[in-house]
Amino acid sequence: MGTPEYAKKILERIINTKDMDVVAVYTQPDKPVGRKKIMTPPEVKTLACANGIRVYQPNRLRDAEVIEELLKIECDYIVVAAYGQILPKEVLEHAPCINLHASILPQYRGASPIQQTLLNADKQTGVTAMLMDVGLDTGDIIKIQTIDVADDEMVETLFERLTQTASDLTIDVLQNFDSFTPQKQDDSLATHCSKITKADGEVSFDNASALYNKYRAFTPWPGIFLSSGLKLKKIILEEAKSINESAKIIAIDSESIVVGCKEGSIRIFSVQPASKKEMSVLSYINGKRLTLADNLS
Repeated sequence: MGTPEYAKKILERIINTKDMDVVAVYTQPDKPVGRKKIMTPPEVKTLACANGIRVYQPNRLRDAEVIEELLKIECDYIVVAAYGQILPKEVLEHAPCINLHASILPQYRGASPIQQTLLNADKQTGVTAMLMDVGLDTGDIIKIQTIDVADDEMVETLFERLTQTASDLTIDVLQNFDSFTPQKQDDSLATHCSKITKADGEVSFDNASALYNKYRAFTPWPGIFLSSGLKLKKIILEEAKSINESAKIIAIDSESIVVGCKEGSIRIFSVQPASKKEMSVLSYINGKRLTLADNLS
């Protein structure tokens, strides 16, 4: 059971592993994509169809007829990765439901654990294989595989590494399931993260480290942008300690500018004004006739 690229990679790994037979795939319904609203299948469906695997796309997994149909499918395990629907009790009892969650549970239960890792500048994250229950990411932990996170790591590369980790962990858990003793989560240590919205990308020049971590977490989507609508397309953290006037341009060189935050500063290489194409930040400030000591807006 899964829908996006993360789930597709895990499914692909299972398909390519000897002595494993995927008898069915559940994924979200096809959705209209792009300006022309072309109906597009989830990547998991495309992969399953290419391998002759039965695909089910119920709008609601909780519907009685959907549950009845699912319970007729004989299986040893149900692997769940970013499916996007809550599993009803009847499904949870049909076979062990193994979820691959991209955090070190009970930290970052919920929809955006990878982004939350970067927003909080964590040095380590991982994937938790757990036995699902009726709660949200509250099931007993089978195994956790951790990885280190670089200070400048972006969400796309972290996503790719965690997907590989999840794929490896899935095979390990399926092949050695009986050797594990699932452990209950400590709910007192639980934290939660919600679904990312476009509004989350708005930033201000208050804290340079926080701004940079938003850039790491939200590039390419939803991106980061000022209240004026100016998108900051390519930036790095210049330093984190200095005290400055918010948004003031404090340095200009041949390819970038440094903008002060109340704490720290950011080096900016390219921006994108509202309704325009991405451009070098030097072209932007020249067009706006901004220079040293002016405010970027």
